Amino acid sequence: MKFSTKTIHAAQPSEAETGAVVAPIFQTSTYQQQSPGVHRGFDYSRTSNPTRARLEGVLAALEGVEHAAVFASGLAAENAILQSYLNPGDEIIIPPDVYGGTHRLLHRVFQPKGTVVKVVDFSKLEQVEAAITPRCKILWLETPTNPRLLIYDIAAICRIAHRHNVLVVVDNTFATPLFQQPFSLGADIVVHSVTKYLAGHSDLIQGAVLAENAAIFEPIRYLQNSTGAVPSPFDCWLTLRGIKTLELRVLRHAQNAEAIAKALEQHPAVTRVYFPGLPDHPDHDIAARQMTGFGGIVSIEIDGTVDEARLFTSSRRYFILGESLGGVKSLICHPASMTHASIPPEERRKIGLSDTLVRLSPGIEASDDLVDDLLEGLNRLGEDCSTKKRIEAIAT
Repeated sequence: MKFSTKTIHAAQPSEAETGAVVAPIFQTSTYQQQSPGVHRGFDYSRTSNPTRARLEGVLAALEGVEHAAVFASGLAAENAILQSYLNPGDEIIIPPDVYGGTHRLLHRVFQPKGTVVKVVDFSKLEQVEAAITPRCKILWLETPTNPRLLIYDIAAICRIAHRHNVLVVVDNTFATPLFQQPFSLGADIVVHSVTKYLAGHSDLIQGAVLAENAAIFEPIRYLQNSTGAVPSPFDCWLTLRGIKTLELRVLRHAQNAEAIAKALEQHPAVTRVYFPGLPDHPDHDIAARQMTGFGGIVSIEIDGTVDEARLFTSSRRYFILGESLGGVKSLICHPASMTHASIPPEERRKIGLSDTLVRLSPGIEASDDLVDDLLEGLNRLGEDCSTKKRIEAIAT
């Protein structure tokens, strides 16, 4: 079954009782039992719900595995993994470029309770292996990363980790299952912020954890029920609806991202464009090898001040200034003051996340409109930058 067919048919038969092509929302908290402890597979909706179970089946099919659990948010999904596998004194290795919420969860929640968080450049495989000790339990990576869109070699990292009996967790949010299949490259666990591309319409918050190995997955499923951070049936139904157009949407996101990256690459107000589809991206070859598309995110460095970068982000016509990404409407973000504000400034500088970096999440609008919207703002900055450079040249 091809990917686009899976989004429509996998784990989504017509509803058995009525034949409804689109299954109803099972908006219920509890279920009638035939006798005490004897039921038809559902007893309480925190534990399981038919709508949620259907969504979990679809997500598992898209990632090519057997097991999926959905959560009330991406961070709730991450927390379930970390709680399942980290005890005081255990170690987790992460790259410098991780989502700000992941950084906060690890450094401000788990680290104070005894988890050792090691930050290593995952592009230097020898450093990754050297950092592994007998207390290391997890190698955690995003690829592409947020927001600088670095690409890490999943297969090589998995080989290193598995030599030391360490689990590999891959955040596949930016790539989606359409463009990247981490399990085929050796990953043990995949996590998604379903909020983003999978749901795709900026109208819900949700996360997911997937695994092939039942023994690896079981502690996470147990925590899903025990801690109760589960999404509502209605949110699950919305995601099921969004997934039906996942391939169409993601392909359009990627086309728009590529058009924007090429249009901005030589602009005088932009000092750098981060997009793995550009041949001069340092990780382009890895991306081309392990991905079937380069994703829908572009980040740029503004040649100007932080105030100019903020002005640019808050004055676009089609790019809405807001958190998140992956929705049908284009979004623009200033990570230093938004998604990654919880990371101290000195740490942001250390990892190369500047105060003038802007992250773009193109929607599915016409690419010409999006490019024109960005160029209009950048041309204003470009004129200001040219004037400043002439003044500086005269002064020197």
